[in-house]
Amino acid sequence: MVFYRKYRPQKIADLDSEKIRETLFSIFSSSSFPHALLFTGSKGLGKTSTARIVAKLINCESKEKSSIEPCNKCDQCKSITAGSNMDILEIDGASNRGIDEIRDLREKINLSPAKTQKKVYIIDEVHMLTTEAFNALLKTLEEPPSHAIFILCTTESQKLPPTITSRCFGVNFKKATAEELTRSFERIAKGEGLKIEKEAMVAIAQISEGSFRDGAKILEEMVTISKSKGQKITASLVEEKFNVVGIGHSVKEIFKSLENKKSKEALLLVAKLSDQETDMKFLLEEIINYLHKILLVKSGVLQDLDINHTFTLGDIKKLANIFSAAVVGLKFAVLPQLPLEIAILEWCQGESLNSEVKREELKVQPPKALRDSVKKVQLEKVIKNDQLGLEPKKEEGDSLWRDLIDKAKLNNHSIAGVLRGGSLKTWNAEKVIIETPYKFHKEKLEEREAMILIKKIVEEISGNKVTVSILLKEKK
Repeated sequence: MVFYRKYRPQKIADLDSEKIRETLFSIFSSSSFPHALLFTGSKGLGKTSTARIVAKLINCESKEKSSIEPCNKCDQCKSITAGSNMDILEIDGASNRGIDEIRDLREKINLSPAKTQKKVYIIDEVHMLTTEAFNALLKTLEEPPSHAIFILCTTESQKLPPTITSRCFGVNFKKATAEELTRSFERIAKGEGLKIEKEAMVAIAQISEGSFRDGAKILEEMVTISKSKGQKITASLVEEKFNVVGIGHSVKEIFKSLENKKSKEALLLVAKLSDQETDMKFLLEEIINYLHKILLVKSGVLQDLDINHTFTLGDIKKLANIFSAAVVGLKFAVLPQLPLEIAILEWCQGESLNSEVKREELKVQPPKALRDSVKKVQLEKVIKNDQLGLEPKKEEGDSLWRDLIDKAKLNNHSIAGVLRGGSLKTWNAEKVIIETPYKFHKEKLEEREAMILIKKIVEEISGNKVTVSILLKEKK
């Protein structure tokens, strides 16, 4: 059995989140407790496991009077743990989201429990219910029978109707801290008899994104690796597996380059980390965490002698926006490192990257047919000048170049971003040559997907077949 299922908490004291432990003790210390609970929070934080613990502590037959903890030994506790108790109903909101399922629930809820004191309805992913289903559920939540308890669980509480949330006692599951994750790993290590360093647990916690479930999965993966290598789980082994060696030092070097607006140095660092197959999502998170520390040091909240930068609060705000956009862009990027590279260029060469776009935004755009006609004339001039051995006029070349970037942006933001960093060298009836200032930008544009898109757009603009090549701009 996998770790996160094998070591699921079975009582309140087993829960690794201190806040959730305190909340449950507070709610159930009294003989009177809410008839509907709403557990909210991101995935892997133990919402469903906690719901089962609540079902046990409500129906436990042998718990001590001085404690609210379930005994985990009586028939009710054992059957709930095994998932076989007839009076504890777990409903998947994603699969049973229609009104018919909720109507069926309403019809059966009035029946008394078969063996337990209370019937417990655990509805997971409750935000997936339809509007009609929510309306049907609302009537039951307003006037529930005394023998029924509802526990609604969701990762997207903002999708719930206010009429539902207002009738539930809300319990918010926040992302796990490093200390809470380490506590969870210690329970698993003790149960499995694992040989693992404390530093290794901290390293796993850092890449678990605040999820107990993800952390348990990573720990299980590290156990398999350590057994195959015949060694205990160390921090260096975790870093080697997830390619996070020296990330802290690299982040500091990137910020030094950003401080001095040296885009080439920062881009070369990102290229090096990419070659090492570093997780770009983790790298961006570390960059944002470091920026947060800079903000706290700048504000006098934190003292750190290693953080000494000249960034103003305005700079920090701008960097935060740029890197946050890069995190969002990462979800759709073909090349994982590209959003970070574009963010670096936007900070170091922001004006040159955005000036053309801003100028275009200020212009009133003529009808499409007229724009296409003008571009055709401009292209014919460029081709004619090339045939005569003359250099094309800058404004004509610029217009074609902007058109290429705009059309690329409609299909792939990442490729358009790389194109913005380059320039047009040649555009004639037979060929188009694009120059890039950096080798890795050249390599990105020469990749199959990028070349197919660029060639398609160029031929669409030109109206005939042409060859496309990418050159590395010569250093003066």
